[in-house]
Amino acid sequence: MVGILLLTHAPLGQAFIDAATHVFRNRPERLEAIDVNADQDTGEVRRLASESIRRIDDGSGVLVMTDVMGGTPSNCTLPLCEPGHVEVVAGISLPMLLRALTYRNDTIDVVVEMALAGGQNGAVRVDNRVRLSPT
Repeated sequence: MVGILLLTHAPLGQAFIDAATHVFRNRPERLEAIDVNADQDTGEVRRLASESIRRIDDGSGVLVMTDVMGGTPSNCTLPLCEPGHVEVVAGISLPMLLRALTYRNDTIDVVVEMALAGGQNGAVRVDNRVRLSPT
């Protein structure tokens, strides 16, 4: 199972875990968050991320999700990237996270593609002309 690390500006990571726990009715395993505080030492963030990756990796790889490309959390991921084993995507959204969690028993490449598709397809305009069918 692909591990997922949320490396975000505080308090987003834990909030995403809380939302995913609500949706799935229990906390998904091998899912951790590091909420980066303002002025936190980047060396410490990288160390915490490395430790987290080691904890949640069962050999299937780890997807690291960050909030904003170019922000401190995403910049801290660059030395952690190992293509095909530790992959990073930026621009996390709840649809992106839920899709990644749903497909995480597949290969890491599939999980990355599904996460990106969830993020792209999850952003839609909603107005009073949109009619959703009842479920």
